[in-house]
Amino acid sequence: MESWMTDLLHALLAWLAIPQVGLGAVFAIAFVSATLLPMGSEPAVFGLAKLQPELFWPAVLVATLGNTLGGALTWWMGEGARVAADRLRHRHEAAGAAATAGAPRSRADQRALQWLQRFGPKACLLAWLPVVGDPLCAVAGWLRLPFWPCLGYMAVGKFARYLTMTGFLLWVV
Repeated sequence: MESWMTDLLHALLAWLAIPQVGLGAVFAIAFVSATLLPMGSEPAVFGLAKLQPELFWPAVLVATLGNTLGGALTWWMGEGARVAADRLRHRHEAAGAAATAGAPRSRADQRALQWLQRFGPKACLLAWLPVVGDPLCAVAGWLRLPFWPCLGYMAVGKFARYLTMTGFLLWVV
């Protein structure tokens, strides 16, 4: 490898190094990973806690805050999508087009929506789950589930995940 490329790679790694950037990096990674972008924040939290054990609790709390705020953004994106869909539907109805209920839903989709409506904001406790957690926040916004209770349940679930996973990894590794 060329020496300039090696120097550039080392400079980039030093710039991105968690111990130097610390809690700010954990916050940013946790925030972005709670949106619909596919990303995981647990390695960053674990890495910081492993390298600087005195930052275990701050790392868990900052990751919880960032991930919860990312979930809030996802909730608002779901709400915004609902508003946009309602406006579009209203425009079509005003233009005389036949109102449609949208694409037919499968039985599984209908059951999932009924489940989410039945549990309400408490379903956001599961916002920490991989694959389904982030879309769950968006659907909660789409369904206009109350924002503040959803945010509270998101925070509890995400805190429990970071505490459990980081503590377990530190114990095992």
